[in-house]
Parts: sequence; structure tokens; C-alpha cells
Amino acid sequence: MTREEFIEVLDKEGYPYEIVGDKIVVTGGDNHGDVYLMSLKTLPPGIEFKNRGDVSLMSLKTLPPGVEFKNGWDVSLMSLKTIYPGVVFNNERIVFLKSLIGGRFSKWEGNIEGIDSKMLLNLMIKQGVFI
Repeated sequence: MTREEFIEVLDKEGYPYEIVGDKIVVTGGDNHGDVYLMSLKTLPPGIEFKNRGDVSLMSLKTLPPGVEFKNGWDVSLMSLKTIYPGVVFNNERIVFLKSLIGGRFSKWEGNIEGIDSKMLLNLMIKQGVFI
């Protein structure tokens, strides 16, 4: 998907965004602050989700470099198969990665006691574990 195609989707769905440098920053969602882009299979690089609610990308297969989640609630990525280095999860709550690890990353049996699960996830992404 190109940046232009992603902007068209945001415009069609009515999700506010800003262009900041080379990033598209999704700043808002529906009435609850949620962003539901259920049918997208890909995203362009350089997307930042900064809405106050959930981000649901249920059909997404891959996350390219430069995608950041800074949203206020959960991130749901049920069909995801690939996460490239440069993706960062800094959302406030849960990351669901059903196809990759079977559900919530925080409940994954590979977590290390005493290590923040999101910090571990970001380190694993940085190391290329999911490509």
C-alpha cells in the first residue's frame, strides 16, 4: 500500500491525521478514539498511531519499518505474520498478536519474569525475530 492509498483510506473512514516530516500521524479515531481498519493487509512505512483508543488492524499481514503505536489502549493484530525492525509498540495497554504467538503478548509463555513484556517485544522486533 502506498502513502497516498493509506491517506485515501483515512479520509474515507473519517480518521484525522497529520503529516509530520515523512510520517503520517493518525491523531484521532471514532467517537471513542478507536481506529478500526479491519480489511487492510498492508501499511506503508512511516505511520504513527497516536489516537486515544484502540487500533485494530485485524487483516494486516505485515508491519513495515517505521510504524509506531503510541495509542491510548490496545493494538489488535490478529492476522499478522511479519514485523520488520523499526516497528515500535508504545501503546498504553495490550498488544494482541494471535497469528504470531497465539494471543496477548503479555501472556506469552516466552516472557521473562521481571522484564516488561512490551520492552521484550520491542527488543525482539529490533533484533528481527519476526521477519
